[in-house]
Formats: sequence, C-alpha cells, structure tokens
Amino acid sequence: MPAFPHSTSSTVIVAAVPPALSLPVVEAEFPRRLHPYWPSLQEKTRSWLLEKRLMPADKVEEYADGLCYTDLMAGYYIGAPDEVLQAIADYSAWFFVWDDRHDRDIVHRRPAAWRRLRLQLHEALDSPGDHLHHPDPLVAGFADSMVRLYSFLSEKWNARFARHFHTVIEAYDREFHNRTSGIVPTVDAYLELRRLTFAHWIWTDLLEPSARTELPDAVRKHLGYRRAALLSQEFAAWYNDLCSLPKEIAGDEVHNLGISLIHHEGLTLEEAIKEVRRRVEECVSEFLVAEKEALRFADSLTDGTVRGRELSVAVKAIVANMRNWFSTVYWFHHESGRYMVDSWDDRSTPPYVNNEAVGEK
Repeated sequence: MPAFPHSTSSTVIVAAVPPALSLPVVEAEFPRRLHPYWPSLQEKTRSWLLEKRLMPADKVEEYADGLCYTDLMAGYYIGAPDEVLQAIADYSAWFFVWDDRHDRDIVHRRPAAWRRLRLQLHEALDSPGDHLHHPDPLVAGFADSMVRLYSFLSEKWNARFARHFHTVIEAYDREFHNRTSGIVPTVDAYLELRRLTFAHWIWTDLLEPSARTELPDAVRKHLGYRRAALLSQEFAAWYNDLCSLPKEIAGDEVHNLGISLIHHEGLTLEEAIKEVRRRVEECVSEFLVAEKEALRFADSLTDGTVRGRELSVAVKAIVANMRNWFSTVYWFHHESGRYMVDSWDDRSTPPYVNNEAVGEK
C-alpha cells in the first residue's frame, strides 16, 4: 500500500513494514483514506508549531513533515469541516510535543517542572482564554487549542472533554511517578492506565465535531457504539506498544504492554512480542464484529423524525472513522520518523525533541 506523498515530494513511497509488525488484514480490509484538506493542514500545522514556539525552528524545518502528525489526523477524521480538522491536527501535534516534554522531564529528573506544568494544564483546561499568553509555550499552545475545540459544540460537550482530559493529565502524573520510581505496572494496571495516557475517550469525543453532531448520552453509551470505539482505540494503543517497544526499552521505559508481560508474566522478549501481536490481531477481528453491531444500532436510530435521521447519519460517519483509525494508525507507525529508532544517533534521545531543561528555566 503506497504511503501518502509528503508535500515536499511528488514521489509516492511504499512504506516498508517489518514482518513482525505486518498485519495483512489491516492492509487488505482497511483501505486508506485521506481528508482532501491534508496539504493545507500540513502547512498550517507546521506554521502553528512555529508561531506557538512549540518546536525550535530548525527542528520544525527538518522533522515536522516527516513525523507525519497531520497525516495521522487527516486519515482519521474524514468528513470533518476544514476548521475542525485544523484544530484537531494542531491539538494532536501539541499532544505529541507534550508527550515529549513529559518524557524529557522524566529523563532529566525534573519533578518540580513537571508538577508545575501539570497544574498549569489543569488550569488552562478549565479557563483556556486566561492562558493564551502564558510564558510557557506548551501551556499557551494548549490554551489556544482548547479555545478552538471548545467553539464547535455545546458547553456540555466542552465539560465532558475537559473531564476526560483532566484524567489524562493525572494519568501522565502516575506514569511520571512509575518511571522515576522504576515501577513496572502489572498487565491489568497497565491496560487501565494506557486507556488514559493514550487518551482513548479524547480522540473518540473529537469524532463528534468532525461529524458536526453532538451525540446524546444514550447513543454514546450504547454498548455497540462504545465497544466499537474502545476496540479501535485499544488497537491503536497496543499496536503503538508493539512498534515502540525497541524505542522504549532503549529509553528505560516501564510503560509498555510488552514490558509488563516480560516483567510480571516472565515472558521472553520474543514471547512478549508475539503476545502483544496476538492481542492486536484480536482487536481487529473483534472490531469487525462490533462495527456491524454499531451500524445496526445506527440504522435503528432512524425513527421517522429529522433528529433520528441526523443521528443515524452521524453515527454511521463516526463508525466509518473508527474504521479509518486502523489504517491511519498502522501506516503512521511505518512512515513517521517518531519510530525510526535505528536512524537516531542516540536510541534513547529522539532527534526531534528539545532536550533542554525548559521546565526549570
């Protein structure tokens, strides 16, 4: 399956997928799609990273396009209005930068800097307009993202999104504690934490403004809908673990399903890789069943009313995008420079991060 060409080249490049990471069912059953706004999206997110000072200019120039952050979002939120997709893509890029800052604060033992950032993000989440000019670019960029994302749907949706992201921030704090203390969580504890650090429900929430429809609780909490949503996110999180295992072992990580299996279940590295892969493949097969149930549920929403028809159309669009998550996540991991550990000078230090002690300045 050809990779999407970067804007700097007219050549279509075929991404090489190592046999251990190859999933023929995804390549065959989950065709890639790309939002037509993507070329503008890539350019504008690159400019936004510079404007908000989230990455140094030289790193934006050298690495931003190759990290493929906009490709990931443009392959997921198909059908989103351009301004919604742009806000989501900028927020996603911010999320990756935040994840890198969190990692560097751990590596360089900066607990005070992390604690300060954690509290500031909680505050900015609740009142983003008050933090647009915060001296820390990471806080100001987050506030800018929140102001935009909060403009699309109702206050109720905003409160739900904020509630979900408050738990993500706290999950990152638990990860900070585990990593600085050398604690490898048990498999069950890890899976629970991973649903938060991967922000399962944040990415699912954002499917609604993409479909131009805020879903009522009865729809969002329907077992068929919720199971399809969860499986699409579990696939992404566990496939990420499978692909990033070498990077995270090199960086003395403790948060990876494979690492938990090795540490607590006594598996060898090879056995752990096989077990993570088995779980990933199971997610795919179970999603294909859940997808049918979710689409039957969408059909049942058509009750002769305008609202019923609108909800049915929105749920079908959202379920289609849950499906898109499989292909876009899969190819992202084989095209993004974020996972090309073997090309780094130092396998424990990504070349695209700002390695300075930003938080302590």
